[in-house]
Amino acid sequence: MQSELKDQQNLRIIFMGTPDFAVASLDILVQNGFNVVAVVTAPDKPAGRGLQLQQSAVKQYAVANNLPVLQPEKLKNPAFLEELQALKADLQVVVAFRMLPELVWNMPPLGTINVHASLLPNYRGAAPINWAIINGEKESGVTTFKLQHEIDTGDILFNQSVVIRDDETAGELHDDLMITGARLLLKTVQALASGTARETPQADIKAEDIKHAPKIFKETCQINWEQPIEQIYNLVRGLSPYPTAWTTLGGKILKIYKATREHTAPSVAPGEVVSDNKTYLKIAAPDGYLAVQEVQLEGKKKMDVESFLRGYKVN
Repeated sequence: MQSELKDQQNLRIIFMGTPDFAVASLDILVQNGFNVVAVVTAPDKPAGRGLQLQQSAVKQYAVANNLPVLQPEKLKNPAFLEELQALKADLQVVVAFRMLPELVWNMPPLGTINVHASLLPNYRGAAPINWAIINGEKESGVTTFKLQHEIDTGDILFNQSVVIRDDETAGELHDDLMITGARLLLKTVQALASGTARETPQADIKAEDIKHAPKIFKETCQINWEQPIEQIYNLVRGLSPYPTAWTTLGGKILKIYKATREHTAPSVAPGEVVSDNKTYLKIAAPDGYLAVQEVQLEGKKKMDVESFLRGYKVN
């Protein structure tokens, strides 16, 4: 089997993914001549004011590049499983998709590989990019690995580290890892095609106090002004642009998309606002201020702080 797969055009690949993050990985396979026999993505969903059906970013790319598309509601649907079997894939690639049942990920001879936006075994879970920044990490990365029963625990194939800048947001890191992940996927699939890939069980990797990346909820995003300014600053950039850190101002939710921090002893209590009502709005922490730069007040549009202060006066 391996000798047949050395020519990457003979390697039959099914790609599974949904958002923008996955498009770069699909594109790099297509641009490098791999035989993507089908794309599996989420069903179209109604969105916007008119509730028009919206296609996923991956589906839009697949349609534009004449790739067959499957959109199962349920991954254990017998008709869908029959379609997968009929495609006779050698390998399945998963990037930013839902959890797969074993009868799906175990179907192809070369198994199913995943691109995960962290340096495994750290930051297993749904929100690795956000949590790396929230926790003040100086480094992140991407990992390719073989899918197994427990989420994000499979044998590692390759990884690539990326430096996190001091002012980097989750959105910016997302874009960095999207490109890095696509390149790492290409390296991984080429190694699998040639039979040179080596698998490393995650249990063999020394890691003290493994950090996790659970799903983020609204309460996770609320700013606690009693925390040190550095933690507050990391929370804001780790949740920007989505789902966004928030606090309350005048009884309404104020989302904070962008801010800087000032390490100066505050003259007011934590959570109190200081502003000239023209150019700056700062909120106190125990050991400094968060200087807000871009905000969105409940019921209003997102705007820079000077525009915000032209229509809102801070008491």
